[in-house]
Amino acid sequence: MAFLKRSPWILHYDASSCNGCDIEVLACLTPLYDVERFGIINTGNPKHADILMITGGINEQNREVVKNIYEQMPEPKVVVAIGVCAASGGIFRECYNIVGGVDKVIPVDVYVPGCAARPEMIIDGVVTALGILEEKREKMTGAAQTKESARRAAGEST
Repeated sequence: MAFLKRSPWILHYDASSCNGCDIEVLACLTPLYDVERFGIINTGNPKHADILMITGGINEQNREVVKNIYEQMPEPKVVVAIGVCAASGGIFRECYNIVGGVDKVIPVDVYVPGCAARPEMIIDGVVTALGILEEKREKMTGAAQTKESARRAAGEST
């Protein structure tokens, strides 16, 4: 867990979109933007992922899929909603089957604006997510240390 800040694993999920943001996410992995220079690895398994990047709005068919992916990710985890569709449903928000943005289903930590979101903005969102991931990790570690200290104090006094 101590190496999360140096090498977070990212899972990208396309909820339902025009694929404009998906193309920009893939552009982040090309040598031009080279997001892997930050130690970031793209994974296909939510059980290995630290950061969930979602593009597109949430519809009735993928609502449970997104919840399932989120629940499979280990703690601490961070969700990045990429593009206006992931934030609010975008131009599809009035469609009969669109529920809305990602935050209608799971908590979102970082919103990346744009239609389509530019690779620079996506990388900035990921870097912001790294900071939030580290904060969450420190809180978990601090809470675990406090609990261990309380347990030891109770054990010593009895």
